[in-house]
Amino acid sequence: MRVLRGRAATVDADRERTGAMLTRTGETGEPAVRVWTPHRQVAFGRRDAVEPGYDRARAAARERGFEPVERRVGGRAAAYTGSTLAFAHAVPVDDARTGLHDRYEAATERVRRALADFGIDATPGEPAASFCPGTHSLQAAGKVAGIAQRVRADAALVAGCVVVADRDELASVLAAVYDALDQPFDPGSVGSVAAAGGPADAGQVRDAVERALVGDDPTTVERVGAA
Repeated sequence: MRVLRGRAATVDADRERTGAMLTRTGETGEPAVRVWTPHRQVAFGRRDAVEPGYDRARAAARERGFEPVERRVGGRAAAYTGSTLAFAHAVPVDDARTGLHDRYEAATERVRRALADFGIDATPGEPAASFCPGTHSLQAAGKVAGIAQRVRADAALVAGCVVVADRDELASVLAAVYDALDQPFDPGSVGSVAAAGGPADAGQVRDAVERALVGDDPTTVERVGAA
């Protein structure tokens, strides 16, 4: 199991690093895990990009100090404040048509166990009108984590986010973004690890999520950047 730690110098370089991680897993069959704090950004989904208000939504993010980017996996917009965690687990696959549900279930359970380390009883599902709505989320006093999947012929990337702190700031920027996209969003649906009684320290939560995703597998660690 390869474990990648840190953040690349730019948003684009950071995304390329995760893409390269997935490619290497497909080529070698070696799983890889990465848990980190991405640069401050609003990551839009492909469905957002075709909405009439997409340009206004990007402008709303930029006006609030969030770089607008478009991601390859996931649904609607999600925001990262600098304390928000992203995680990515690259696993080899033999048949891209099978295993989707099992990978979702495994990732959900592992993130749930990581949150339980802090006494948080997170449950599957999410409140109504949440950011980046989907069927694979965890909630505890609001949505705290969401999970998506990207599958290739040789590997799958199970990825997602965990809201550690900055709940009010996330709700504020997402309210403006979703309003511009004319999509339902309830600012009160945003949760966080801190709001659920856990730590506001992204490093602590990062370490717990990494441990849960890696499990007992032997690891080699590779440094991506400083953060």
